[in-house]
Amino acid sequence: IIDHRATANDQPGSNRCHLDFSPHIQASEQHTPAVCRTPTNHHPFDTSINLIMKLVSLCVGLALPAGALGFVAQPMQQQRCQPAVQDGVWGVRGSSTMRYQQATQLFAADALNIIIAGAPASGKGTQCEIIKEEFGVVHLSTGDMLRAAVAAESEVGKMAKDFMDAGKLVPDDVIIGVVKDRLAESDCQTNGWLLDGFPRTQAQAKALEDAGVDADCFLFLNVPDEVLVERVVGRRTDPETGKIYHMTFSPPEDDEVKKRLVQRSDDTEEKVKVRLEQFHANVDAVKDSYKDIMVTIDGNQAPAVVSKEIGAAISSKTSSA
Repeated sequence: IIDHRATANDQPGSNRCHLDFSPHIQASEQHTPAVCRTPTNHHPFDTSINLIMKLVSLCVGLALPAGALGFVAQPMQQQRCQPAVQDGVWGVRGSSTMRYQQATQLFAADALNIIIAGAPASGKGTQCEIIKEEFGVVHLSTGDMLRAAVAAESEVGKMAKDFMDAGKLVPDDVIIGVVKDRLAESDCQTNGWLLDGFPRTQAQAKALEDAGVDADCFLFLNVPDEVLVERVVGRRTDPETGKIYHMTFSPPEDDEVKKRLVQRSDDTEEKVKVRLEQFHANVDAVKDSYKDIMVTIDGNQAPAVVSKEIGAAISSKTSSA
């Protein structure tokens, strides 16, 4: 929307430019999108820059993350240019030239892409739900992606089904094909993605790299093995509701519920130690593949503390990128 209506504070000839890059979002008094206004002492290139950016937004098909992009122009004396948020809408503040430079960077930037790794019972599931909620990314696990590809009867889905029906492990090249296809879908391209527990081996990490799949941040939840064993062995599931309890940390209050709880067959000390050995045999090589973007998080803390550290880690990696 280009608005050239003069206001009481505008000098003759000055323009008031309102660029709304999310026409599908209805503006309201409670949630007004950020706008670009040329101040009284406006820069001579303001109007042309605003028009250019409007055209850019149209050319990219408005493929922007939720809470689309707007611009808030400040007086010309402010020389620094930095991201800003108004009513949850990301924008850019600063001089016209710097606004333009950073705006083009924001348009060109990919959505946020994250990989999270950790041993069984390290808390990935809990943290993935929080990351998904806070950053709006698409949460993806290989199991979910394989099942979706098989259900969609895609080419790689059919290949995966053949191995699964035969009771065999799905080979890396097929899994990589499933992951690559899923990451190319519109929701991942627009909102970004969160790969949960993948890649698991150096070969998978190399295959992702060869496929052109890049992450902005690699999160590793570090928890001592003895704590992991305690977490796994104490887990119980309510077969009627599917809710998971822990007999030490979060036992059920209802005795009837406690009586019907069951333990997964692989949630024994012997089997979890085998799973941990397999995890440790591969994780160092995977971490080495992402050492430039990796942040190690102490997972042996309260979930809220872990979540806070994860948020700071993601922000530090993406701001320095």
